[in-house]
Amino acid sequence: MTGIDQRQDGLWTEDGDERLAASGRGRTVSVLLPLGLPRPYDYKVPPGLDLEPGSFVVVPLGPRLLVGVVWGEGTGEVGDNRLRAVEEVLPVPPLREVSRRFIDWVAAYTLHPPGMVLRLVMRAPGALEPQRTRTLLRITGEAPARMTPARTRVLAAAADGFARTPAELADEAGASASVVKGLLEQGALEAIDLPAEAAFPAIDPDFAGKTLSQDQWDAAGELRTLFGEEAPRPMLLDGVTGSGKTEVYFEAVAEAMRRGRQALILLPEIALTSQFLERFEARFGVRPAEWHSDLGPRERRRVWRAVAEGRAGVVVGARSALFLPYADLGLIVVDEEHDAAYKQDEGVSYNARDMAVVRASLGGIPVILSSATPALETFVNAQAGRYGAIQLASRHGAAAMPGISAIDMRRDPPERGRWLSPRLVEAMIEALEQKEQILLFLNRRGYAPLTLCRACGHRMECPNCSAWLVEHRFRRELACHHCGYTAPLPRACPSCGAQDSLVACGPGVERIAEEVAERFPEARISLLSSDVLHGPRAHEEAIRQIENREIDIIIGTQIVAKGHHFPWLTLVGVIDADLGLENADLRAGERTFQLMQQVAGRAGRAERPGRVLLQTYMPEHPVMRALVAGARDSFYAREAEQRRRLGQPPFGRLAGVVVSSENPAEAQRVAHEMARRIPEAEKVQVLGPAPAPLALLRGRTRIRFLIKARREVNLQAFVTNWLTGMKVPGSVRVAIDIDPLSFL
Repeated sequence: MTGIDQRQDGLWTEDGDERLAASGRGRTVSVLLPLGLPRPYDYKVPPGLDLEPGSFVVVPLGPRLLVGVVWGEGTGEVGDNRLRAVEEVLPVPPLREVSRRFIDWVAAYTLHPPGMVLRLVMRAPGALEPQRTRTLLRITGEAPARMTPARTRVLAAAADGFARTPAELADEAGASASVVKGLLEQGALEAIDLPAEAAFPAIDPDFAGKTLSQDQWDAAGELRTLFGEEAPRPMLLDGVTGSGKTEVYFEAVAEAMRRGRQALILLPEIALTSQFLERFEARFGVRPAEWHSDLGPRERRRVWRAVAEGRAGVVVGARSALFLPYADLGLIVVDEEHDAAYKQDEGVSYNARDMAVVRASLGGIPVILSSATPALETFVNAQAGRYGAIQLASRHGAAAMPGISAIDMRRDPPERGRWLSPRLVEAMIEALEQKEQILLFLNRRGYAPLTLCRACGHRMECPNCSAWLVEHRFRRELACHHCGYTAPLPRACPSCGAQDSLVACGPGVERIAEEVAERFPEARISLLSSDVLHGPRAHEEAIRQIENREIDIIIGTQIVAKGHHFPWLTLVGVIDADLGLENADLRAGERTFQLMQQVAGRAGRAERPGRVLLQTYMPEHPVMRALVAGARDSFYAREAEQRRRLGQPPFGRLAGVVVSSENPAEAQRVAHEMARRIPEAEKVQVLGPAPAPLALLRGRTRIRFLIKARREVNLQAFVTNWLTGMKVPGSVRVAIDIDPLSFL
């Protein structure tokens, strides 16, 4: 974290400038650039240029001009005669010290260059340019030298005092642009410049919201007390599905607003935002600022500037919203904190939940982790007292938790060629007779996960990845869900040439939808999958139809497993509850339990009771037993004990290192050289090199090392010592993932 502790040593004072002048040395600063460079670079400060730590500046690098951030004083390592000068300071607020400290912390923890982390902050094209304005006209009260019918109409239209664009005023008055121009020249109208972008409305913390229960009020009161603490502990808001956790942490958001601070609410999926924004507006009267990948460049610029200038009070966003340049962040909420979508695997590898805890600690502000099924790491931290915990043990109002039952598919199998068991079909018939809604859940996109030839056994595989191609029958194509490769569904086997020999194996949600349409031809069916719903508007329309009871049977992937509230949904059927348990991942049991519990929580959220049926071939599995018995905490305790015995997270540490190249021989050579250089260290074990489970991804051969260490080991120091001095050719990438969630 170079530069952080030196920024307050007087260099930035007038006295400091006098000392520099007396020494005959020009003033220099270090500037961090949003590139994969190991450190900031020194630049001269031209006389009269006003700079402070965090200033966004334009500097030369080679033949290019780049935008960077002043990171501290110059190091003095390069003589003044060899330094290039800062070109200009950009008219945006400086990046706050806490944000700069956060960037350095994330870089040091994840072992990525700080410039790559800074790039996460600067992902808003045009936000650093001067703010655009638009010219509007309003009436002055001065009479023009000569009145005409057209001028009379224009002045009458402007008489309400509201400012309008020249075109709007001319159109409203039914006059030409020259008439409006003439009135402006004669002083009857005046031009005013206003920001071109709409302002974010002020959030009213006392706007009427839902009536909270006593338990909810008590929980909200505990959250409000966090603002009075100098260094508040992270707080786990642990409540069953439907207990009103959102309304409770809204009260913490309201408290942040009363104190004039900004608040950030992280959501794991863009798909959750539509209902969430409606709930936010019902509580606060206006909508918050949004930040996610579906925003266009203009809106990203608007939000980024408003956050930096303190004009956006609340931001609701995906994981990248954590890196926005907040003017005065006072609260962070991580909703569905257990969700794996918070882990960023491309570029800088980080877990937004963990980094939110770090960001809150650096700023001395509260962070609330909200979930009905906390991550085991969070659960253990709460049990150990490192995190606070607030419990909401029952659903809000008259709603009760749904009953969960397992269907043993060995004893109650579906008909040949079908996927719904007779018991589930009977329950669906009953629900439809009661005019209630049904959710069928299968966490597998497409029509079928595998297509093979009955004649020769050939399996359709992706040419770029070591993965099977998934059939999408609605689009009549095969697709790879890892690299995006698609191909038309062939009539003949590409291996043996047999005609019409390709057969779909296993079900995806499209295949379930096909079976449901055959069984229940009168039912109104909605398929919710990222392959079908393109963009937030399509998702919002699907949700609206379900809320308005225009849909009887919902068939979906994990896009519908969390966050949604459908009062008439009473039956949830999980088609393949064992699917996640097939993974050898150390978190397979935990993730399956969380996903099943979350999807079960969609049932019975209003007055009508709900029930959940899990189709499983392993009803005796500890995960299935815990789900049926409602024994979450005992399941977590058993999982924690197993991890403790094995030294796995959160009781041990892991890091993944993946070597990849389009040239398999180069990847092998670099991996073998790395294996030869592994340093000896106590309490550290390096497994590999070995082909990654996805040995070919996007055309690159992948070889993996897995580092396992005791909790007290400085894992970053070990990896740095290992890889420092390692010469890697440009055709090879070495990706480091501290605390990996995926082992593919």
